[in-house]
Amino acid sequence: MLTPLQNPLPDYLGLSLDSVTYTRLVQCSAKTGSLIHGKVAHMHIIKTCFKPCMYLLNNLLYMYCKGGEMDIAQKLFDRMPKRNIVSWNSLISGYAQMGFYHDAMNVFKKARVFCLRLDKFTFLHALSVCGQNRDLRLGRLIHALITISGSGSPILLTNSLINMYCKGGQIDWARMVFENADELDSVSWNSLIAGYVRIGSNEEMLRLLVKMLRHGLNFNTYSLGSALKACGANFSSSIECGKMLHGCTVKLGLDLDVVVGTALLDMYAKIGILDDAIKIFKLMPDPNVVMYNAMVAGFLQTESMTDEFANEAIDLFLEMQRGGLKPSKFTFSSILKACSFIEAFECGKQIHAQICKYNLQSDEFIGNALVELYSLSGSIDDGLKCFHSTPKLDVVSWTSLIAGHVQNGQFEGGLTLFHELLLSGRKPDEFTISTMLSACANLAAVRSGEQIHAYAIKTGIGNFIIQNSQICMYAKCGDIDSATMIFKEIKNPDIVSWSVMISSNAQHGCAKEALELFEMMKDSGIAPNHITFVGVLVACSHGGLVEEGLRYFEIMRKDHGITPNVKHSACIVDLLGRAGRLAEAEIFIMNSGFEGDPVVWRSLLSACRVHKATGIGKRVAERVIALEPEASASYVLLYNIYNEAGLQMPAAEIRNLMKDRGVKKEPGLSWMEVGNVVHSFVVGDKSHPNSQVIYLKLAEMLEKIKKLDYVNEKLVSDASEPKHSDNSMVNYHSEKLAVTFGMISLPRSAPVRVMKNLRSCWHCHETMKLFSKLEKREIIIRDPIRFHRFRDGVCSCGDYW
Repeated sequence: MLTPLQNPLPDYLGLSLDSVTYTRLVQCSAKTGSLIHGKVAHMHIIKTCFKPCMYLLNNLLYMYCKGGEMDIAQKLFDRMPKRNIVSWNSLISGYAQMGFYHDAMNVFKKARVFCLRLDKFTFLHALSVCGQNRDLRLGRLIHALITISGSGSPILLTNSLINMYCKGGQIDWARMVFENADELDSVSWNSLIAGYVRIGSNEEMLRLLVKMLRHGLNFNTYSLGSALKACGANFSSSIECGKMLHGCTVKLGLDLDVVVGTALLDMYAKIGILDDAIKIFKLMPDPNVVMYNAMVAGFLQTESMTDEFANEAIDLFLEMQRGGLKPSKFTFSSILKACSFIEAFECGKQIHAQICKYNLQSDEFIGNALVELYSLSGSIDDGLKCFHSTPKLDVVSWTSLIAGHVQNGQFEGGLTLFHELLLSGRKPDEFTISTMLSACANLAAVRSGEQIHAYAIKTGIGNFIIQNSQICMYAKCGDIDSATMIFKEIKNPDIVSWSVMISSNAQHGCAKEALELFEMMKDSGIAPNHITFVGVLVACSHGGLVEEGLRYFEIMRKDHGITPNVKHSACIVDLLGRAGRLAEAEIFIMNSGFEGDPVVWRSLLSACRVHKATGIGKRVAERVIALEPEASASYVLLYNIYNEAGLQMPAAEIRNLMKDRGVKKEPGLSWMEVGNVVHSFVVGDKSHPNSQVIYLKLAEMLEKIKKLDYVNEKLVSDASEPKHSDNSMVNYHSEKLAVTFGMISLPRSAPVRVMKNLRSCWHCHETMKLFSKLEKREIIIRDPIRFHRFRDGVCSCGDYW
């Protein structure tokens, strides 16, 4: 064979060679896929003014088409003095194999215009294009042309027609061609089998498989691969059928074939029998990249994915590299998914480096996986760089980036990206909408949430995920009525729908409604899970239903076999603490198995503050501080216990201890949405454009409170400009400023909804009760624990929070 370093055509005084020599050189070049010698031959033909025959020209055309050089092929075709059907077929085939289906069909139409007698190969290429494009209308026209042209029904055309109709989802037409064919071979059977697998008609596929055997045709790698793929779809008898087919592969000696072995492995992984998949993988003498990918995908099945499986997938990736195999795009995207799952961010960065080494970073699937990886690690900027470096952005790319912002608390950034997505002309999917509703819920941006809700209805995007997110969004924004209305619109609520609704009512202090929903859920035949019981226990806690809460806790353990976690235990501690049964709550913690978790102790510490149990509170606080020395919440709670008990010296010691340890209290922040804009406030904040009006209105309302005879003297403090003393600054806490802004900005009929990052202090809570009574306004405040709905001087929490 000639090498590129040799001169295949020495120029002997410009003498040309003969047609046979040129043709052999061109054919050799087409066969090897290296066009250099063929191009040199073509150049020599032109240089020596040799007049090639049609046969040589057709070989040149075929060479360029096979090599993907369609521009040169088209120019050569246009300059050919004469063309026959072979010329047209070569050009159609070239465009088709390059994916230029529109160009291929234009050439096909021109061939008909030139009144050529099309042969079976012309129709074959045209049908292939129709199958790839799913263009059944044109495919039926070509089918009719085949019948009219009198080409008969050679088996090649029969198989191509079956394949086209199957790819277009018209399995009935494919079956009609199959049944009426004069001749069938294994390709015919396999094509139809693959068609039934593609549309999920697994039972019909199995019947056809049996019929194939009865006609004397044996299974081959293609038929077994299709059948095993169907069994991986996990239909009613998929396990039995899969094992039966596995037995057939062993009997036929195909169990060690790479294609069949990969299909077997993939089937067992998808139906959840991972141990058998691992055994097959280990039995394969020389697994290739596809088999490694199938095994990695098996470990990363969404339903059964665990940290152990994710680590196994990464180990397989390392083994593949040690074996000298080059990872594919699928390998990298899968391993990045594993790294994200187990939060192995450093490993993910190393894999990113390998991706750059192989120059695969432009792949959209890898780009999406990288965006997800960096977003989960908190590196939003790096995720943004990966996003912008991906040339082909789809809705998954946008959703990954938006979800990264939302997961990292950058909710406003997520909303901005969502608007950019809409401006780009792409249509978001249900996951994008769900993520945006989550962002609105966390911002308490109910107006933005309503607009996204309206967009979902307008564009027809809706399923359980969207509806559950809508319930959660409205509930977290303080609109429990709208959440209830959405829930009632769901025809068959699932466990998520019920759990979200129960938890939402519990957080709003609607204990009775939450427990009624729980009983309705059980009556509908849906078994509660651990999340449902968290909502039930929170409802009992917020409603003061101590005995009911303890009873539901036992039902969860004994009747439903759910092992209590730290959230369930914290609810019971809060429940007992509300009733003043502090000693009993402490004993429960010691026996719960979570005595080393600060969450349960902090629940007890909050109860100690409410019941002014200074002694127990001091002991509990010391334990919480020992478990979480850098968390400010425990110090603040103990400080409040001492301060409210009049113990100024111990309170001052707690403040000094915080200073010595470098523990800083998280600054209080309150925010609300007005006119699609989120307005934020901190204590004594004067940065708002309407600051002067806000302070005047607040001073006016505080002055009205002073004149009320029944108001606790402790509640009223100086309403002058804020100073640096605690007594004066309390009037200008962030939620007071936010609520005042809401009162001057919203119509009187609209409730004032404010969100905050810390629990309300006693002064603010009492003040809000009086504001709601004096101004005749409904005020809804969400803190990290629950909702406080103030109406006519009464709070839904019953003064326990």
